[in-house]
Amino acid sequence: MTLQQILYTITIADAGSMNKAAEKLYVSQPSLTNSIKELEKEIGISIFLRTGRGAVPTSQGAEFLMYARQVYQQYELLLEKYSDKDKLKRKFGVSTQHYSFAVKAFVDTVNQFDTLNFEFAMRETKTLEVITDVATLKSEIGILFLSNFNRKIITKMLNDNDLEFHRLINCNAYVYLYRQHPLAKNKSISIEQLYEYPCLTFEQGDNGSFYFSEEILSDNDYPRIIKTTDRATMLNLMKGLNGYTLCSGIICEELNGNDFVAVPFKEDAYNKNSVMEIGYITKKHSIQSPTAEVYIREIKKYLHCSD
Repeated sequence: MTLQQILYTITIADAGSMNKAAEKLYVSQPSLTNSIKELEKEIGISIFLRTGRGAVPTSQGAEFLMYARQVYQQYELLLEKYSDKDKLKRKFGVSTQHYSFAVKAFVDTVNQFDTLNFEFAMRETKTLEVITDVATLKSEIGILFLSNFNRKIITKMLNDNDLEFHRLINCNAYVYLYRQHPLAKNKSISIEQLYEYPCLTFEQGDNGSFYFSEEILSDNDYPRIIKTTDRATMLNLMKGLNGYTLCSGIICEELNGNDFVAVPFKEDAYNKNSVMEIGYITKKHSIQSPTAEVYIREIKKYLHCSD
């Protein structure tokens, strides 16, 4: 097994097909296929299932790729530290639930580096994919939240994937809505006041567990629910439908503008407030890249966190 073969498997997995991976690696498709066949023969497993749609990791292949990414990441860190830095294209990726402050910190991080020398990736995605991306080292950092409602399930998943959670900040629940919404000027908003308006939530996919919801207080009863997949669409639905979502109350006006407000959620006897413990996840026992250190510093600066 060689580092080149490890790179080949990672590139195929990311590209989703042999042809696309071959183009990215500047090798012929037959040469790439033969190299993977030799690796599979050596280790005694099938890494990829070849289909009409491309190359999909098998269950054994997915496990192999998890370790392969970890090995290759450590190799890249060694190159970054001891090789000619001007020739090395370094990688840094963040996977996050839909938080504008996470994007803002990413922007501030990227601005400190020469993008000619980096391959950056910012992935706003589903909760399960945040965990999977960091577990497989597709991303070095993941951003998500824990609460009394989801803590047991999410913590178990993190432990099962050899991940650890680092707390950044605790936030109470806020109602996030368009500045012209009929309730926008209230000092606080209760569930009862929200009943006639649609609750906007981020879709979690076919495997979307009740516990993967990105919105705090997801166990409450919301009679009108509209699901969406991206933050820009959610903001448009807030404007067009007087929709709302429940969030941390942390708004980045620099990225989202000042057309939206966060109003404290008003609890009652049946709908208690809850605390969002927002943090970042990393692979246990991994060496943090210098870029990751800058990103964490920037996100702490934005959130006014102390070490």
